[in-house]
Amino acid sequence: ISCWNPLQSLLSSMKQACEILTRDPEGGAARIPFETFSFLYSYLASIDGEISKTETKAFLLRIKEQADKHCGMVLIRHF
Repeated sequence: ISCWNPLQSLLSSMKQACEILTRDPEGGAARIPFETFSFLYSYLASIDGEISKTETKAFLLRIKEQADKHCGMVLIRHF
């Protein structure tokens, strides 16, 4: 029996978004600007309804710390 995990589903969606929106070449790091990532993640988390605003803010803070080390870009490996 498998339990549906809203966070894993959201992260899978974010991985796909990074792969679609990146300007990196095929097979690259699939980087996107933190602002874009944050906007999409916040939007998807809010319509999901299973992830609290507190959890969303904490997650994005961790991602921003990683992105700041990479010129403001989020890499898939950051999440």
